[in-house]
Amino acid sequence: MRGRHRSSYLGLLLLVSQLYQLGLENIPPITLAMLGLNAYLFLFPAAPLMKACVSVHQAYWSGEWRRLLLSPFHHADDMHLYFNMVSFVMKGIRLERRLGSVWFAYVLAVFSLLTGALYLALEAGLTQLTEDQSYSSACAVGFSGVIFALKVLSNHYHPGGVTYVMGFPVSNRYASWVELVLIHITAPGTSLIGHLAGILVGLLYTTGPLKKMMKMGAGELENFFLRYFDIPVKVPVGFGNSSKCNHDFDFSFSRSLEMLYAKEERLMCRTARCIYDGTSTYTGGMTEEEQLAAAIRNSLRETGWHRGRGWLQIITFATMTIFLIKSN
Repeated sequence: MRGRHRSSYLGLLLLVSQLYQLGLENIPPITLAMLGLNAYLFLFPAAPLMKACVSVHQAYWSGEWRRLLLSPFHHADDMHLYFNMVSFVMKGIRLERRLGSVWFAYVLAVFSLLTGALYLALEAGLTQLTEDQSYSSACAVGFSGVIFALKVLSNHYHPGGVTYVMGFPVSNRYASWVELVLIHITAPGTSLIGHLAGILVGLLYTTGPLKKMMKMGAGELENFFLRYFDIPVKVPVGFGNSSKCNHDFDFSFSRSLEMLYAKEERLMCRTARCIYDGTSTYTGGMTEEEQLAAAIRNSLRETGWHRGRGWLQIITFATMTIFLIKSN
C-alpha cells in the first residue's frame, strides 16, 4: 500500500520477463488469475487512483465503501505493481499448492476485504489517540497488505525455516515483522499501517478465530446451495486425500470438480516433487527462491517443456511488448 506516483511501463515489462523465465505453466490457476487481474487493472483501472484508494475520510465519512474492493487491486505505479506481483507469485505458488485452489481463492477474497477494513480501524484508532487527522486522510492502494498476510501464512506452514531479508538470515517466525520495519525505513512512501494490517490478518487466521469463522462460512455456503439449488457442496473438513501432498482443505462443488481438483493435486505434487508432508517441509537448507527454482527444474525435466522451450511464454512476452509499445 502506498501513495500515487507517475506511471511507466518498465515495471510491467520486468514482470513479463519474470513470468517468461518462470513459465506460466508453473503458476497455479488462482495465483495466475489474481496476477492477471492486478495487471489488467493497472492498464485499465476501474477508477482513477484517487477514487480507488482507501482512507477513513473517504470510506467511512463519505460512505465510499466500494474503495475496500478497489484499493487492493490498483497500484500507484509500474514498479509498485512489479514488486508486489513478484512477491505474490512466490507465495501464491506455495500456498495454493498447500491449500488447494478453491480455498486459496476464498482466502484471497477474505484477506483482501479484511486487510482494508482493519487498515481503516487502525487509522481511525490512531486518529483518536493522537488527535492527528492526517491518519484519517491517508489514502492507500496496493496488494502489499494482502501479501503480508500471505507471508504470515507461508511462515506458519513452514516453521523453523529461514528467510533472507536484505541478505541477512531471519527466522521465519520473525521475518514478517523485520520486513515491516525495514520496508518502512528504506521506502518511506509505503503504508506502515497497511502492512501491519496484513500481518494482523495473517495472525488472525493462523492463531486466531478467522480460519474457524471461514469454515463456518463455507458450511453456510453448503446449506445455501443445498436449499436453493440442490447442489451438494463438500465443505472443508480436514486434510486432503493425498498421503504425500496433503492440502488443508478439499472443497468442491460436484463430483466432476472433485475429480478435477484431484488431478490438479497430482500435477502440482509432481511439479513440486511432493516437498509438502502436511505440516512440515524438508527444504535442505534452501531459501524460498531456491526451492521454487528447484521445483521448476524438476517440472521441466518431467514434462519435457525444455524441448519446446516455451512457445506460450514467447508469444505472451511478444504480445505484451507490442501492446505496451503501441500504448506509448
